[in-house]
Amino acid sequence: MAAKKEKKPAKSPSAFGRLMEYAGRFRVLTYLSLILSALSSVLALLPFVFLWRIIREVLEVQPDFSRATGIVRNGWMAVLFAVLAWLVYVSALVCSHGSAFRTAANMKKVLMRRIARLPIGFADEMGSGKVRRIVTEVTGSTETLLAHNLPDMAGAITMPLCMLVMLFLYDWRYGVACLIPIALSFAAMMRMAGPAMQEDMRLYQNALERMSNEAVEYVRGIPVVKTFGQTVFSFHRFKASIDDYCEFCMHYTRMMRKSMIGYTVLINSAFVFILGLTLFLIRGENYQTDILLNFLFYVIFTPAIATTMNKVMFMSENDMKVKDAVARMDTILSLQPLPEAERGQEPHGATVELKEVTYRYAPDAPAAVSHLSLKAERNEIVAIVGPSGSGKTTVAGLISRFFDPQEGQVLIGGVDARQIPKDVLMRHVAYVFQDSRLLKRSIADNLRIAKPDATESEMMEALKKAQCMDILSRLPEGINTVLGSQGTYLSGGEQQRIAVARAMLKDADIVILDEASAFADPECEAQVQLAFRTMAKGRTVIMIAHRLSTVRNADRIYVLNNGMAEEQGKHEDLLKKNGLYADMWAEYQKAVDWKVGETA
Repeated sequence: MAAKKEKKPAKSPSAFGRLMEYAGRFRVLTYLSLILSALSSVLALLPFVFLWRIIREVLEVQPDFSRATGIVRNGWMAVLFAVLAWLVYVSALVCSHGSAFRTAANMKKVLMRRIARLPIGFADEMGSGKVRRIVTEVTGSTETLLAHNLPDMAGAITMPLCMLVMLFLYDWRYGVACLIPIALSFAAMMRMAGPAMQEDMRLYQNALERMSNEAVEYVRGIPVVKTFGQTVFSFHRFKASIDDYCEFCMHYTRMMRKSMIGYTVLINSAFVFILGLTLFLIRGENYQTDILLNFLFYVIFTPAIATTMNKVMFMSENDMKVKDAVARMDTILSLQPLPEAERGQEPHGATVELKEVTYRYAPDAPAAVSHLSLKAERNEIVAIVGPSGSGKTTVAGLISRFFDPQEGQVLIGGVDARQIPKDVLMRHVAYVFQDSRLLKRSIADNLRIAKPDATESEMMEALKKAQCMDILSRLPEGINTVLGSQGTYLSGGEQQRIAVARAMLKDADIVILDEASAFADPECEAQVQLAFRTMAKGRTVIMIAHRLSTVRNADRIYVLNNGMAEEQGKHEDLLKKNGLYADMWAEYQKAVDWKVGETA
């Protein structure tokens, strides 16, 4: 019995194949642009033929130029084919640009659809600057290849084939003389555009991504820099990324210098070779009119060789950029969203419970939370406090299902969060972030993010419950005031109150407040606290807090330490235990009572 042949693994599509997948039905325009560009390159060579005919006729009839009857006709034919070649090439670019823009747009859509499905924590892990650059700049880099380089590639392949015919059609000796610099320049080009450059291109893009990531962090930290009179040098990682990028570019430039000089000299030296051959052929008494005629033709024709080779060189560089761009897109597309249950369940009530939950941000990282159990009921405000790094924000992320625990269960309304469809879970849970950024739109537009069909009366009711009426009273157009326009800005505490109003408008059963009063001044904090109490009616409120004054009236306080619940209870009960919470409260009181000029 004959052994079965093993199937060879399917080859992964090339970078061009991947781009055509994103192009969809517009790929037809790409193929049409290739055909038109190839046709244009053939037409662009024909004017040289008619110029050669003009030169030949002039040499044949001289000195009686009255016998030159074909000059005008040949001249007009040269102009006709030159214009025709230009029109065909423009048509090719119109087709290629239509396909390129659509492809780039489709790539962005694919990336954004995947990002929308990924757990929210992935951006922090990958770096927001890197994600932004992949979505905007990396996808945009494919436009140059599709819109310009691919049509030029078709012409760059077609033209040399036609040129080879023309080089040897008139005089094979001149053809060989022109091929020598082409072969030498191609060898120099391969030193710059070979496999080694692909790795250099990857390192170059990595350096750009690092610099982009650190630039984002630097911009976010500018207030701190200005407050303490620091400079960019205080952001060591940002400065180091700039230095690394500069060092790489300088090293790469020095490494490519000799090859680039050699390529440039060789590709523009065809004239030297044909001049040397001409001097050799006309030595002594061997002067012939045909030699002079061919010499003039090749002098006119050889500049097209340099132009074609330059297109080939830049085409290979951009091809490597696209391969790198596709690979970087795959770093996001390869990430898998959290699994969805085939038959989702609806939560029953607003109870939140963590049962023996353990979560690590990386397999080899220490546990952010370890065997943690806690519970929050409807009509309760449950506070989670603890030292930095104790796992407070991780708990909030687990409840909102920004990520899933490796061990244990997160129950929402008695149902495992993994069994609740994403849209259902988001309908039941509202999240107010520590730094709630509002869009530069009207307050109404910002509120409608939570409930697109909300009426103005519903929005006003939510703003009233969130203690925002004093904010509206000083805005020129009230709820329709566009933030950021005409000098209209809100403080951090005011933005948080608008964010709380948005969470109220959503009318979710469970509200998570992650340091929601962190940017509030004492007066504003009192209003935020009143808003929290109003919000708790009929809901489950889980509050993550560093400022302990915000949790004094919580129904239950969980004190986390090293990812575990070390203590729990009301404020007064925890103080009586003289444990971690009591120590944190004593330190907090010292910080509140401290005044400038006092010493320990």
